[in-house]
Amino acid sequence: MPTSDFDLAALARYLHLPLKQVTRLAERGKLPGRKVAGQWRFSRSEIHHWLEQRIGASDDEELVQLEGALRRAAVPSEYTITIEALLPQEAIAIPLAARTKSSVIRAMIELATQTGWLWDPDEMAQAVRQREQMYPTAMDNGVALLHPRRPLARILDRPFLALGRTQQGIPFGNPRGSLTDLFFLICSVDDSGHLRTLARLGRLLSDSEFVSELRQTQSAAEARSLIVQRERSLTT
Repeated sequence: MPTSDFDLAALARYLHLPLKQVTRLAERGKLPGRKVAGQWRFSRSEIHHWLEQRIGASDDEELVQLEGALRRAAVPSEYTITIEALLPQEAIAIPLAARTKSSVIRAMIELATQTGWLWDPDEMAQAVRQREQMYPTAMDNGVALLHPRRPLARILDRPFLALGRTQQGIPFGNPRGSLTDLFFLICSVDDSGHLRTLARLGRLLSDSEFVSELRQTQSAAEARSLIVQRERSLTT
C-alpha cells in the first residue's frame, strides 16, 4: 500500500470526488491539508481521521454525497457495502464486558475473533492501539470507530464489523472529554471498502435518534434488528 501524501488530483481520485470539489473543500479549510511550495498536500492518516470526524455530524449532506460518489465509482467486481451484510449477530456484544480503554480494545478483538474471519488477533489489537495513539476514534456522540491505520487484508478472511456497548460510558480519548459507550470495530480489506464503510456508518450514526435507540437495545439480536431496519429505510 502506498504511504506518500496525496496531492489534489490523487486525493480526488481516492475520494472519488470531482477535482473542483476537492479543491474547493481544501481552499475553504474543510480538508486537513497544507501547502508545500504552493501545492496542496494531504496526509493519508489525516484524511481518514477527517472522514471519521464527519460521522456523527447531524444533517451532513457532504457525507451523503460522498457515499453516493464512492458507490458510483466502485467497479462491478467490488462488493456492495451494507452494514447489514458486514455485521453478523455473533459479532455484537450487548453489553460489552469492559470498563477501560485497554479492555475495550481487547474485548472487541476477542469478539471479532469469534467470527473466524480474523486470523491474527494480536496483530489487529496492536494495529488498533497504534491507531488510537495517533488519532483517538471517539466521537462527540459517544461512538468510537476502532480500526487500524490501513486495512489488514492479509489477516482477514473478509471485511466485517463488530459492535459492542459497555454498560456505562468510559474515557476513550475524545478531545472534548465526553465518554464513549458504543464501539464499532471496522475490519476492512482495502481502502475503497474502508471509505465506503465509513460513509455508510455515517449515514446511520449522524441520526441522533438512532444512536439513542441503539443505546436502549437489550441484546445482540435487538441491536442488529434495529440497525437492519434503520439502514433499509435510507432512501439513497
